[in-house]
Amino acid sequence: MEVGEKAPDFVLKDQNGKEFRLSDFRGKKVLLSFHPLAWTGICEKQMKALEKDYERFEGLNVVPVGISVDSVPTKKAWAEHMGLKKLRILSDFWPHGGVAKLYDLFREKEGFSERANVLIDEGEKVAFFRVYPIMEVPDLEEVFGFLGGK
Repeated sequence: MEVGEKAPDFVLKDQNGKEFRLSDFRGKKVLLSFHPLAWTGICEKQMKALEKDYERFEGLNVVPVGISVDSVPTKKAWAEHMGLKKLRILSDFWPHGGVAKLYDLFREKEGFSERANVLIDEGEKVAFFRVYPIMEVPDLEEVFGFLGGK
């Protein structure tokens, strides 16, 4: 994926089994925050950071979501464990890593996605695309800086 490309549409279920369709958010920006696996320390920090800054994202017309290859029941238990109240974490379980593959972020050898932030603009185009080292929590200030947020 490259900046300026049309973002592939998709439908995934969140931790509560509710469908999330990217095209339903036309007119808003959507931050797809890909993480390898639930129940891992760096991924937990990544999701908690999104939850902590949720209102800040909302103020910039951005809907943040987490995405990994874990199943819906796993996502539900993990979301409860982390105390998530607003953040939706999406299950890219089946077909396994299908959305990660659409965005060229699936690691075939390991069976999970890269750690990445992909910002989709109001017109469904990729505005920001960054892959992070697998052992590094993505810096949300980088995304806020790109958005011109405080």
